[in-house]
Amino acid sequence: MLYHLFTYLDTAYDLPGAGLFKFVTFRAAMSLITSLIIGISFGKTIIEWLQVKQVGEIVRDLGLEGQIEKRGTPTMGGIIILTAILVPTLLFNDLTNVYTHMMMIATIWLGTIGFIDDYIKVHKKNKDGLAGKFKIVGQIGVGLIIGAIMMWHPDVLIKELGADGLWSEIRSTTTTIPFVKGNSFDYMWLISWAFDDVSTWVWIAFIPITILIVTAVSNGANLTDGLDGLATGSSAIIGMTLAVLAYVSSNTVIAEYLNIMYIPGSEELVVFSAAFVGACVAFLWYNAFPAQVFMGDTGSLALGGIIAVFAIAIRKELLIPVLCGIFLIENLSVIMQVGWFKYSKKKYGEGRRILLMAPLHHHYQKKNIHESKITARFWIVGILLAVITIVTLKIR
Repeated sequence: MLYHLFTYLDTAYDLPGAGLFKFVTFRAAMSLITSLIIGISFGKTIIEWLQVKQVGEIVRDLGLEGQIEKRGTPTMGGIIILTAILVPTLLFNDLTNVYTHMMMIATIWLGTIGFIDDYIKVHKKNKDGLAGKFKIVGQIGVGLIIGAIMMWHPDVLIKELGADGLWSEIRSTTTTIPFVKGNSFDYMWLISWAFDDVSTWVWIAFIPITILIVTAVSNGANLTDGLDGLATGSSAIIGMTLAVLAYVSSNTVIAEYLNIMYIPGSEELVVFSAAFVGACVAFLWYNAFPAQVFMGDTGSLALGGIIAVFAIAIRKELLIPVLCGIFLIENLSVIMQVGWFKYSKKKYGEGRRILLMAPLHHHYQKKNIHESKITARFWIVGILLAVITIVTLKIR
């Protein structure tokens, strides 16, 4: 809103200072500051309101150190995160930009699914919450919408530098892939064996992959949200990395130097990511050990979905296994634990475990490592993975 207002004032009246809103760096800084102020200032009020409404965490005794003490801690704190993301986005983003639309769809849609899940857990006293099939349907819905926008929206373009030194806009299903010469991969290759007119039918491969990515990352963030500050801090690290990737993708000079795709309009994602990081850091103010509030599925499903959609928008989704390595290993730890337990029970008559407990962070808790140390070490690994992700832009 402010972006459009000051753009108008600058154009129509040449208002001093209004031109600042043309600069992505200024709007990103304002978005970050506003997000921090909203999250920290109103966070305490929201926590107190949740306490009054007795929206407390229901804890099952799994034999983990410090677990029972968390009982009654306010949950649904993801409301703080969503508010601190959406308000700066409305104020400082270009609301006509297709990538702004995509991020708001993901934030509101998945935040709503998470809110319904938390509401059922807290008010219906049902620890299982929303049935898993409904969560999956909601995640598929987001993936379907985002995939369709990426495929057919007229503003979703990339620019290529021709031999004449000029940039030309094209529609493309090309994405970035690390460690490969050219650093690019076209989804059309996946179905080239089946169709002659590949460009018409490429959506058959692209949309299911988009759905898979959104579902996997969203669930990965949800599983990671098991220790104070773990999912929040990890998401902030990922968000800062995505901001860097979005910025270099929106700048013709840097894109040409790095020989990566130039994506017109992706500068608005830098502004959004600033709000995202600010919201995570502000929530960490209250969620760091010992946590005063938990984000619940309201926050964790939204965070994962935002990260997935953001990566897809800047065509860096194939970097997710590296960048979101924490989420990936948490996902895999559960899959491996459950799979091996079922297999060994069928083969040997009793279920066996790979880990002491899944997800992975609970395994380390069972080894009597304090949760704040586990969280800090996961953050360190997350920073390392973030650096590797950025470095892959030049590793061919």
